Amino acid sequence: MSEPTPQSPPPAAPPLVEAVGIVKRYGPTVALQDGCLTVRAGESHALVGRNGAGKSTLVSLLTGLQAPDAGDIRFDGEPAPPLADRDAWRAKVACVYQKPTVVPDLTVAENLFINRQPQGRGGLISWRRLRAEAAAVLDTWDVRVDPDAVTAELSVEDRQMVEIARALSFGARFIILDEPTAQLDNKEIERLFTRMRGLQESGVTFLFISHHLQEVYEVCQTVTVLRDARWITSAPVAELPRTALVEAMAGEAVAEQERAAARETGPVDAPVLLAAKGLTSPSYTDVDLTVRRGEVVGLAGSSGSGKINLAETFAGLHTPTRGSAQLDGEELPFGDVSAALKAGVGCVPRDRHGQGLVFGMSIGDNATMSVLDRLGRFGFVGGDNKRAFADELIERLDIHAEGPDQPVSDLSGGNAQKVVMARALACDPRLLVLINPTAGVDVKSKESLLARMAGAREDGTAVLVVSDELDDLRRCDRVLVLFHGRVVAEHPAGWHDHELIASIEGVDQEHG
Repeated sequence: MSEPTPQSPPPAAPPLVEAVGIVKRYGPTVALQDGCLTVRAGESHALVGRNGAGKSTLVSLLTGLQAPDAGDIRFDGEPAPPLADRDAWRAKVACVYQKPTVVPDLTVAENLFINRQPQGRGGLISWRRLRAEAAAVLDTWDVRVDPDAVTAELSVEDRQMVEIARALSFGARFIILDEPTAQLDNKEIERLFTRMRGLQESGVTFLFISHHLQEVYEVCQTVTVLRDARWITSAPVAELPRTALVEAMAGEAVAEQERAAARETGPVDAPVLLAAKGLTSPSYTDVDLTVRRGEVVGLAGSSGSGKINLAETFAGLHTPTRGSAQLDGEELPFGDVSAALKAGVGCVPRDRHGQGLVFGMSIGDNATMSVLDRLGRFGFVGGDNKRAFADELIERLDIHAEGPDQPVSDLSGGNAQKVVMARALACDPRLLVLINPTAGVDVKSKESLLARMAGAREDGTAVLVVSDELDDLRRCDRVLVLFHGRVVAEHPAGWHDHELIASIEGVDQEHG
């Protein structure tokens, strides 16, 4: 009896997406020198790196917005389509950006089928078919959103799911998520991750870009690191310890720096700068709160806890229905941002795009707009005065820019946030209110922003910081936890993650 002929193993399927030896230059600037990426079908693949590492450039090449100067991009083993063939690109890949690409005033159904609405008699849009087809798309991908809902009224997470559904309706099965959790709270993030896992099981592949490394470990199977416009490493997430990942991103041993958050707490006998009594509004109830000179107090809680509205109240954005607050012994005005600024409150708002920056203006104009009265008399501001002041702020906050005249719209997320911080610090505030100050910024910018928070503390400023980031809250002398609008716990420095998370989630602690 003859021996059976050994069967050769079936050829491995080509990667869903492959980029090899990618080079992209803008004049003398090398944006990507050695970009490499291999994404297998059905996985969630993390792309990480500090701002300027080349992530955005690689995404623009993977989505066909630009062509590489050298190297190859392939989908399912086939060369990428020509740039002009937008339909072919849409059928392969889509990116859901931090800033929405949906039209806010249109309904969900209209956004899903914008520029390709089903037509009825006479070439007119068939609104009945539009709603039916939109409902079918949403149902197919388990997106529980009303097709007739106006998109502007959706939550951030629902808007993201509409954008994902729109991409999938073109046939794309490779979705790039660019900082998808930057504006979500913990519960919303967990729901997003659950949906991502469900879509993966349905054959969708994700490239996940995030500065929050714990999310990479929670939702991704593979990670690729870029640094200084070059590919550094790709590895299974389970085989790459967090310290090694941080060091690959930074090119230096920053893990120790990152862990060095524990420090002496603020002086307990320092005078109270901010004193709030009985503050009540639709978002929070009967809040008493003090912040001493040179003290950093954190506010933690879920999205419905009232923490952001409470912090915004001190910055003049809201008026409570009852209660009062004093700053350095003087009544703090409510519901008037300019009055709060004059009273000595500096604020980094939650949305740098919508609230924090004027994108048509320069870095210098943005950084100094809160102190123009100090730079000139009778409403006239000398250009030299403003430039010198802006130069000093750029240097103080290590803003990577060509100078104060550069448009703020040219900046990376981390540097844009530093401009917002520069403006908040420009008026030498007595109270500094920081709302999600490190959301959507890279590791290095995050350390720089937190160093400025520590610097304000050392200058004797009272600091109130709202954040969903445990690393931010570790820099606080105390953390107050709000649950359904009430302060339910206070944690001194040195708390353990599980203790704080239990308070945020409203889990009663057993005493024993």
